[in-house]
Amino acid sequence: MDKRFVVIVLDGFGIGAMKDTAMVRPADQKADTLGSLLRRFPELRLRNLERLGLMNAYGKESSCMKFAPCANFGKCELMHFGADTFIGHQEIMGTLPKKPDQHPFQEKAEEIRDCLEKAGHIVEVIERKGLRYLLVDEYATVADNLEADLGMCYNVTAPLDYMPFEKELEISQLVRKVATVGRVIVFGGTGNTMQDLWDAEEIRQGRFIGIASSKSRSYEHGYQCRHLGYGVDPQVQAPSILGRAGYEVSLFGKVADIVNNEYGKSVSCVDTEEVMELTIREMGRMKKGFICTNVQETDLAGHSQSAPAYKKILEIADRKIGELMECLKKQDILVVIADHGNDPEIGHSKHTRECVPLLVYKKGMEGTELGIRKTLSDVGATACACFGTQLPQNGMSFMSPEG
Repeated sequence: MDKRFVVIVLDGFGIGAMKDTAMVRPADQKADTLGSLLRRFPELRLRNLERLGLMNAYGKESSCMKFAPCANFGKCELMHFGADTFIGHQEIMGTLPKKPDQHPFQEKAEEIRDCLEKAGHIVEVIERKGLRYLLVDEYATVADNLEADLGMCYNVTAPLDYMPFEKELEISQLVRKVATVGRVIVFGGTGNTMQDLWDAEEIRQGRFIGIASSKSRSYEHGYQCRHLGYGVDPQVQAPSILGRAGYEVSLFGKVADIVNNEYGKSVSCVDTEEVMELTIREMGRMKKGFICTNVQETDLAGHSQSAPAYKKILEIADRKIGELMECLKKQDILVVIADHGNDPEIGHSKHTRECVPLLVYKKGMEGTELGIRKTLSDVGATACACFGTQLPQNGMSFMSPEG
């Protein structure tokens, strides 16, 4: 029987701080992305999300948005540590989160160098003001990531006119075997040189050294990127499981950049209108399979601490979700969720550790309360259960195999 399982991730759309924030993330104790938007804009009306049960999941009504008696709703806690887009999406796809370390590259430099040299690579140690990073096979730098929270990621950077991305990725996979931080990010572009990388070298807090991505000219032409997560095995995630079973798998938006999809289609896109339109067109083409789309601009508005921008993007997403719902057939399932919060009014520009809404729509399914789910992975597990495949590494289905 033909069936599409569609997941829309409203990036950074939280509905209230998790109970553990007092201990693990004190700055987020008052985080409430939806609440902040409603206080700032009491007239906010998201008709389709309201219909899907947004206020039910939130637990209270606003002056313009009410509970929906026929909605299927719940909310999800984050099982991963912190509040992270990358690991949040790995969790959605069925990965059991593994707590990474947080430390400067200096603590692993020697071990990573030994691993690379044993594999036959030529490694030069670059020293600056008592700090070290690595140059591998003349063109790949291995150092601290300076864009994320310091100590959470390492970057492998190369000019792709001089080193193929495939070789850079091979180097990065060896780094990943040794590194215990959350991510190893491998990227590069064409049209730049090693001098551009040297010119982008920076030291932060006297402990972290790396190549500032935005200054490396890597994004200007021919950009390629892959995120390698700590403890992440793509083969036990929903896209790989479904792809191996012969189902089509299509990823749109930021999820295409950060989730492995070797058996399917991945299309990177940022603009909300465009990414939702791509999803709607895919629904018109696909007969049986899995679609996941990330609406990234909500998260970007949170980072910029702009509640008006956040409201505008939500309204666009809500309208397009309504159009998407019109494309659904009897057996299709739509899930709307988020990966963490990003409260634009909290006073800092980082992600916020919040519960997220879980909204489910299927024709003929009404008034089902899904409760408080302990992990985002229940989405990936549900997708696999509905297609009758093996389940991913983590999560429990919230629907029967028959959907």
